[in-house]
Amino acid sequence: MEQVGTERNNTTMSAVLWYAIFIWFASSLFSQSIYMAFNGVPYDALTLLQDLGPLYYIVVGIEVVVWISLGVLLVKKVVQKTWLGRTTQPSMA
Repeated sequence: MEQVGTERNNTTMSAVLWYAIFIWFASSLFSQSIYMAFNGVPYDALTLLQDLGPLYYIVVGIEVVVWISLGVLLVKKVVQKTWLGRTTQPSMA
């Protein structure tokens, strides 16, 4: 019974992380499209980050964490589908 609760908690955290990544990606696309609607050209990310000053490192750090989290989730999903998928197949007895 304890294992079921732990598994449910891991699934919930995974789902929350997926939602956070989707929201982050969608907000990036939305902000780019709004900027292009008003100015006609896409914004230059390097100039925007340099204008942040010292906060630049925090923003880059958050971005790196998001990409690493996405990579970990994708690897975990592939491992679960390939490795665990083979071991849980029912026998034909």
